[in-house]
Amino acid sequence: MEPIAVIDFETTGISPGQNCRATEIAAVIVEDGRIVGRYQSLMKTGVWVPPFIESLTGISNAMLRDAPPAAEVMEAVAEFVGDIPLVAHNASFDQKFWDAELALIRRQRRQTFACSMLLARRLLPQAPNHKLGTLNTWARLPVTGKAHRAMADAEMAANLTLFMAGQLRDQHGIQAISHNLLCRLQKVPAAKIGEALRLARNA
Repeated sequence: MEPIAVIDFETTGISPGQNCRATEIAAVIVEDGRIVGRYQSLMKTGVWVPPFIESLTGISNAMLRDAPPAAEVMEAVAEFVGDIPLVAHNASFDQKFWDAELALIRRQRRQTFACSMLLARRLLPQAPNHKLGTLNTWARLPVTGKAHRAMADAEMAANLTLFMAGQLRDQHGIQAISHNLLCRLQKVPAAKIGEALRLARNA
């Protein structure tokens, strides 16, 4: 599989807007079955962190006062990722914030997102649920740090994506695994995933 960039945001809420911004981002580059590059930073936007979010993430308003400006962070992470295809767990959430924060620095995403959660629902239906932490524990993947911090979650999502790529190779006999294939499989209805895997194996 070609290199992929797995990203994770921590934020002040569920949807980007004037009162909801990112507080932290991490991106890891995966190549040849392993993580080969990492970027992580808190990001200061001036938006207040509610107590519930601070309790969940451990990211406080005091921590963000000394963080670099969001524009500076987004310029750096956009350069780090470049045009590498993107992956995130529950990618619809991270994609919204990636696009919104890029727009504020007059940049635009050029690549597509694959979603490790949607893929897990299709490839790992036997898992107890498809939350990132649950999947990593169930698949006996490495503990990467405190959940709901961007680097720990990005590394967990990267390890999960590599695990599912291994399943596609070892259990389904698919050797040509690409980001494009992941994007196609995540859209297949669960009832038709067996047929889609057979077609991918014979492609």
